[in-house]
Amino acid sequence: MNLELGPLKPEPAPLGLGLALFLLVLWVLGRHLLPRIERVQAERWEATEGRMERAEALQAEADAVRDAHLRELAAARHEAARIRADYAERGAAAIAAARAEGLRARDALLATGRAQIAADRATAADLLRQDVGELAIALAGRVIGEPVHDVAARRRTVARFFETNQPPQQDSSATSFR
Repeated sequence: MNLELGPLKPEPAPLGLGLALFLLVLWVLGRHLLPRIERVQAERWEATEGRMERAEALQAEADAVRDAHLRELAAARHEAARIRADYAERGAAAIAAARAEGLRARDALLATGRAQIAADRATAADLLRQDVGELAIALAGRVIGEPVHDVAARRRTVARFFETNQPPQQDSSATSFR
């Protein structure tokens, strides 16, 4: 073996022995020491960078859960608002129906009351005419000194007087009870 290495000119036996020992050390390092070094480096990375990645993953998961809960809460608020609006509409409709029923009942009571008042007024007017007629005949009899009852009954004097002097009829709708 003749190598031209210039001024170094190594001896072949020590060069072969050095190369064999170098390969032996390299094999021992690769077989036993490098796996230990890689394992220690992996543990250190796991202790530092791995925790950060797990924390970021947990934070992302927590954010996703929070967003889901916020969406559910917003949907529940929307549903509650819709239900409140629905019941407000139902309440307004019930109030309107009760008001309409109350107005109908009031109008019916007013009509019944007006009819009763008109009937009572007519009855009272008839009774007053009879009483006024009887009182007028009795008073005329006292003034004259003679009974004029038979004469007044024959001539229908009181009835004629009331027929010619009837007061104008009042419109029952003009009197309002509002």
